[in-house]
Amino acid sequence: MNIRARGARAAVTVLTAGAAVAVAAVPATAATPPADPPAFLEPAELPPHPSSDWYAGPVTAGQPDPLPMCVGEALPSTASHRQYWTEYDTGALQVTVVERSTQRAREFAALIRADLADCARTMRERYPDITATQKYYGRLAVEEGAHVYGVHTVAEWGASDINLLSVGRDGRTVTIVKWGQMGTFEHAQVADFRATTVTAVDKLH
Repeated sequence: MNIRARGARAAVTVLTAGAAVAVAAVPATAATPPADPPAFLEPAELPPHPSSDWYAGPVTAGQPDPLPMCVGEALPSTASHRQYWTEYDTGALQVTVVERSTQRAREFAALIRADLADCARTMRERYPDITATQKYYGRLAVEEGAHVYGVHTVAEWGASDINLLSVGRDGRTVTIVKWGQMGTFEHAQVADFRATTVTAVDKLH
């Protein structure tokens, strides 16, 4: 399994339209206009690469392919994503989900946090040829909060990859950001990724 986001693209979201109001039942002036869709990261807002610019694909409705490590199975079909990549073996992904209510978004964010907190164990159990360890890099004070994790994987055939993942929420919108490249925890751009996560959550609405 290729854990690093080789040629990765980052995930972006399209907000579902609000509930339609019957014109005959409610005057037009009383109708609530649909909210603007969440904004997504621009390439320049990702952790800087020393030898390459970042590039991005379009915002795409649906689950990303391949699914991101540890949280992919929890993503609903209503997710939107955007993939990012560099000229080298570094990639990123942003996935955004707009829930029907703040409570549902709170529960979904908690589910993703639980998956990320257990990511290394999940990887070891699912892939016997993979050794995985992880670190928790704390909570970020942005909107309703965001949390950052790091996962290092080593394959029996020698591949060593470091991934940083975060989940954050603004109201009923949840976003997940993933950054990965070859390396170990020493190569993790934690400070830059924390700043990227803050930007991603800030830009949602």
